[in-house]
Parts: sequence; C-alpha cells; structure tokens
Amino acid sequence: MASIISKLTSVAAMALAMPVMSAAALTVTVEGIQTAEGTIILGLFNEETYEGEGAVNGANVVVEGDTISARFEGLVPGEYAVRLYHDVNDDGEMNTNPFGMPTEPYAFSNNAKGRFGPASWEDAKFTVSSDDDVHTITMK
Repeated sequence: MASIISKLTSVAAMALAMPVMSAAALTVTVEGIQTAEGTIILGLFNEETYEGEGAVNGANVVVEGDTISARFEGLVPGEYAVRLYHDVNDDGEMNTNPFGMPTEPYAFSNNAKGRFGPASWEDAKFTVSSDDDVHTITMK
C-alpha cells in the first residue's frame, strides 16, 4: 500500500511540475451593422479549417442594434480568423445573386477583403494568446 501511495505521489508531483498551457478567451465585436434585424452567423477558424466548412467554434447572434459581440472561451492559444455574414432575412443562408456574389453583408477578421472569394488566411489571421483578447470587425 505504501508503494502505491509513493507512486501516486510521484505522479502528482510530476504533473504539478509540468508546464500547463492555459486556455485563451476571445471576444469578437462586430460594429457598423446597417440593419438591426436578422442574425450574424460567425465562424472562428484556425489555419487547417479556414478554407473548408468546419469552424473551430462559432456563434449565431441576434442583431438588435448596430453592434454585436460573441465570446469564445477555452481556446488553445494560437492563430485564428473570423468569417461572418449578416443573415438579414433569417433564412439560414448567405443569399447570392445569379452570379454567386453575396447580396447580404459579410466581413472577415482584420477587415480583410477577398478578391473573387473569401479573404486569404494571411490577411485575416490574428493571434489569440490570453484570457481576455478582443478583436473588432467593422461591417462595410
């Protein structure tokens, strides 16, 4: 029994000595919203998921004014990017014209702009490193 307690104590001591990577938190604020109705559909991506459909995290925030905020907790510190659109008519889709161009407002982190598609990862990425990071995006 003493041997088991000694081993458990050793394991506990090693665990305490190991560096702990703290979780980070991020608040994303979207300002300059032109229409105070509908929902902002926001995706938070890392480099591996940015070009695809699978966000690391996301939020659907009902629009009631010209600014919204979404908070993400428990993030691994690192680089992230945001892609979002304002679903003004709340139909659950980003509406487009016959040529595939969006007809509803959209934006990217760093207020990055895309050319014939979404903004590049390099233009949209930012670093999340603490428990109180804030990133602001302005709708155009």
